[in-house]
Amino acid sequence: DVLEAEMRRLEKVTLDDYTVKKRTVGIGVMTAQEAVQLGAAGPTLRGSGVAQDVRQTEYEAFAELGFTPVSVLDGDCWARTKVRFLEVLQSMEIVRQAISHLPETEINAKVKGNPTGEVISRVEQPRGECLYYVKANGTKFLERVRIRTPTFANIPPLLHMVKGIQLADVPVVALSIDPCISCTER
Repeated sequence: DVLEAEMRRLEKVTLDDYTVKKRTVGIGVMTAQEAVQLGAAGPTLRGSGVAQDVRQTEYEAFAELGFTPVSVLDGDCWARTKVRFLEVLQSMEIVRQAISHLPETEINAKVKGNPTGEVISRVEQPRGECLYYVKANGTKFLERVRIRTPTFANIPPLLHMVKGIQLADVPVVALSIDPCISCTER
């Protein structure tokens, strides 16, 4: 596959580059224990060696595909970048496998009525776990919707990682969590 070959080339060019290594290796370090205690999500968590991913617990299909979360032990900016490259490559393989398991029928689920009650759902997004809370009241309007995005979860770990580092390293550490500014603007 052309896309996979290009991704592997970019991974090698990026992660083996002298300047990239100088700016990311040993910078913004967070241990596995700190990542868990601070509530890190996604590649920020897995870059500290914690192989935790919603897909391994919430979705049976991923178990059928032999899914195992990617993790890198170093806990620095380089490790978080490496996790992202590995996850893109892993996603390509998951898509290949999933396509081969799709049924040859139409898939269409229609919403019926106006339900009541509450539901919480967790979804693994590229930046990490996104949590949705919805409360329905039986009308066509939802009573309450709350979303906790992965960037929001990664702010406390980010604040921890920038303590005591050089000012020039702050943008590198901030970008290593792949922040979505609109996800945190509340």
